[in-house]
Amino acid sequence: METEFKVVIPARYESSRFPGKPLAKICGKAMVLHACDRARASGAAEVVVATDNKRIRDVCAGAGVDVCMTAASHRTGTDRIAEVVASRNWPDETIVVNVQGDEPLLPEAAILQVADNLQSHSEASIATLATAISDPEEAADPNVVKVVFDASGMALYFSRATIPAVRDGERAVGDTFRHIGLYAFRGGFLRRFTHMGESAIEQLEKLEQLRALWHGERIHVAVAVSLPGPGVDTPGHLRQVEAIMEAQS
Repeated sequence: METEFKVVIPARYESSRFPGKPLAKICGKAMVLHACDRARASGAAEVVVATDNKRIRDVCAGAGVDVCMTAASHRTGTDRIAEVVASRNWPDETIVVNVQGDEPLLPEAAILQVADNLQSHSEASIATLATAISDPEEAADPNVVKVVFDASGMALYFSRATIPAVRDGERAVGDTFRHIGLYAFRGGFLRRFTHMGESAIEQLEKLEQLRALWHGERIHVAVAVSLPGPGVDTPGHLRQVEAIMEAQS
């Protein structure tokens, strides 16, 4: 049976490194609209952009994209998505995939994979992806989030540290996995999330997913069938992504 899921794309205008990033043009089209195209191609039943900015709303609405205006006070994209779930009155069992508006090269297969995985694992509140690390420098980089999971694919821990530690010998491919920040959530979890207090480990690592683990939620992790291209954090990244898209066209 096909998995039915919705996609919500949180889009903030304000950014310390790249103000107005969702509306930055790539190949003549606002970046957030490229993310919408990826979400639609994945087979999502609904695609909603969640924003607190009227300029983003107007651009998306003008392109025929469903927009939900949300509060400006949200600290995280997950909080913004939770507001959409509440305002649209989506049932607790709804599967909602969080597609970032600055991931215009996100493969449709990855979006569908996390939705399918959450559908297949009723014990999980969240599904996400990972890929094996082969470069020792990447494994040691604190900007690369690592994940350890159990035999059934349930996350044990996420960290900026190199986990698991290798006591003897050398690290081999498959010993360490990089977390890919694409999530599918259940609507009921998102309702609970808004009432969860931050945990000490979340504050230390600066990793929001540790809040869910701390509060006993289960996160399913699968090896990604298709890896995302580079995201956009700076204007330099924008030019890199545009070159990739032009080469693909």
